[in-house]
Amino acid sequence: MSAPTGAPGRRAPLPGLGALRETGRLFALAVTVVRMTFRRPFQVREFVEQFWFIASVTILPAMLVTIPFGAVIALQVGSLIEQFGAQSFTGGASVLVIIQQASPLIVSLLISGIAGSAICADLGSRTIREELDAMEVMGVSPVQRLVVPRVLAVMLVGVLLNGLVSVIGTMGGYFFNVVMQNGTPGAYLSSFSALAQLPDLWIGEFKALVFGFIAGVVAAYRGLNPKGGPKGVGDAVNQSVVFTFLLLFFVNMVFTAIYLQTVPPKGL
Repeated sequence: MSAPTGAPGRRAPLPGLGALRETGRLFALAVTVVRMTFRRPFQVREFVEQFWFIASVTILPAMLVTIPFGAVIALQVGSLIEQFGAQSFTGGASVLVIIQQASPLIVSLLISGIAGSAICADLGSRTIREELDAMEVMGVSPVQRLVVPRVLAVMLVGVLLNGLVSVIGTMGGYFFNVVMQNGTPGAYLSSFSALAQLPDLWIGEFKALVFGFIAGVVAAYRGLNPKGGPKGVGDAVNQSVVFTFLLLFFVNMVFTAIYLQTVPPKGL
């Protein structure tokens, strides 16, 4: 008969120790993915298949989400700037918000919600069928064979999707500012060229790259560690999406703070 928790000789578990252990395992998987990326042979076919699948299921939702999102940003920013009498800077302000913040966040939500859930469900079903254990018995690394191609595919799709979302969001903001708020095309473009600079685009692409890596690693980790059979796979999918959302918003805040402190704004 086991001793109670408060009995002598047995220490009570520290609060938060399980979460800390899970975080450590997640970081260990991330390091393993980075190391396995440069190990041969590289699974080119798996990478192409996963890239095509992720791109096919995220392009259309990204376009449909970006148009109203860009419209809301253009209308809200235009209305706010109009109160200060600076309507000529509406284009530059709205485009900077789309490129720096809105586009990476839209990409991160779509990647984690669509691609991440698919990756987690696929790896989770393979885990409960003991396919990954069979691969390890045959001397094949599941991380190198399955996880690395999926993470790289998510990263590449994230970067390309971020460019697409930025273009569509900018075009949507231009349309709603010129048509709905009676702005002039010349003022919209001139304010954008006056306020925007090349690092604004790079930070958006870098965010999309890192967000893709985080979403892929978190989804793979939860898929490799389901609990409770098929029901556990469904729970793992939900947990991966929620945890990825929280983590991406936190990382976005950190990147934005660092960028604003290190890159000086462009002077008028």
